Amino acid sequence: MRILIAAGGTGGHVYPALAIAEAIENVQPGTKLAFVGSVGGFERPLIAESGVQFERQSEVYAGPLHGVSPLRIVFSLLQIVIGTLQALGLILSWRPQALLLTGGWVGLPVALAAWLLRVPGMIYLPDIEPGLAIKVLRRLVRRVAITAPESARYFPAGQTVVTCYPLRRDVMDASRDAAQTHFALDPARKTLLVFGGSRGARTINTALLDALPALAARSDLQIIHVTGTLDWDTIDSRRKTLGHLPHYHAFPYLHHDMGLAFAAADLVVSRSGASILGEFPFFGLPAILVPYPYAWRYQKVNADFLAEHGAAIVMNDADMGRDLLCTIETLLDDPSRLAQMQTQAKALSQPDGARRAAAALMRLATGEG
Repeated sequence: MRILIAAGGTGGHVYPALAIAEAIENVQPGTKLAFVGSVGGFERPLIAESGVQFERQSEVYAGPLHGVSPLRIVFSLLQIVIGTLQALGLILSWRPQALLLTGGWVGLPVALAAWLLRVPGMIYLPDIEPGLAIKVLRRLVRRVAITAPESARYFPAGQTVVTCYPLRRDVMDASRDAAQTHFALDPARKTLLVFGGSRGARTINTALLDALPALAARSDLQIIHVTGTLDWDTIDSRRKTLGHLPHYHAFPYLHHDMGLAFAAADLVVSRSGASILGEFPFFGLPAILVPYPYAWRYQKVNADFLAEHGAAIVMNDADMGRDLLCTIETLLDDPSRLAQMQTQAKALSQPDGARRAAAALMRLATGEG
C-alpha cells in the first residue's frame, strides 16, 4: 500500500503529519510513504530529522491566496498551476492509494491532482475551526479528521471522523525525570516553559525578558525559554545584558527535545496553535495562552476551547507587556488553582489520536472509508 502525505508551511502542519506517518508505520508495517512539501519549505529539516522512512520526498510550488496583495494572488495562482502539474506527475508515477493533507497552501495543488486522478484524500484539521485553505481543500477530499467533536459543524454531515490530536512518539515518551536531567533543572523549583512556536513570537519573547529580572529573583522558579529561530540573535544578545541567570535556560528551537520541555513544565506561556490541543492535555499543562493577532480567529478559538474547560487563561497580545508578570506570579502563588487547571487539562487528553487518524486513512485507502 502507498500513502502520499502533503504538509508544509509551519511545524503546526508538519508535526501532525509526521505523527500519523509514525502510526502508519507501526500499525501497518510495509506501507510505503511519500512526502510532498513546498519548494524551499520550512518542513525540509523536520522531515530529515523525523526518523520516518519516506520512500520518496518531493516539493511542489504553491502560494497563499488569502491576506496577500492582488499581485501576490496572481503569482500564487501561477505557482498553484505549476504545482498541480508537478503533483500530477508524482501521483501518476508513484500511484498512491490515498492522500493525507494537514492544511496549508501546499495541499491545494496536491489535492487538485489527486482529485483529478480519483485518489481518495483525507484532511486532518488540527485546529478547532478550519482556516481558508482547509475550507477549500475539503471540497476535494472524502474525509476530514478532526481534533474535537465541536469542529464537525463546519463540514457537511458524514464527512468528518473524530480522531483527536496526533502526538509524535518522541513527545509521548518524554518523562519528568529525564527532562530534569536533560535541562539540568532543580527538582525543588517549579518550571515555567515559554515558547511561541517553531518561528517564535516576538511579543511573548519581549514580555518575558521585561519580566525576567523579577521572575529570576524567585527562589521557587526556573525557566525554559524557546525563542524561535527568527528572534534568537536579538533575544540572546539582550539576555546577556542581564548577567548570569543560572535558572534561566534559553534555546532557539527544540525539535526532538520539545517533549522533554513539556514534561518538565508546571506552567506554560505560548501562542495557541493547534498543537496545544494535544500536547498540553497529554502532559496536564496549565497554560497562559496568547493568540497570534494576525491569525486571531482560529488561534482564539483554540485558546477559548482550553479556557472554557478550565485548563488555560487567555491573554491579548497587546496586553503582554503590562500583564504577563502579574498573571504568571498569580498562578505560581496559587498552588490549588494550578493543580485544578492541571486536572482539567489532563481530562482532555486523548493520546491515541495518531493511531485513530492512521486507521481512518487506511480505511480510505482500502475502500472501506
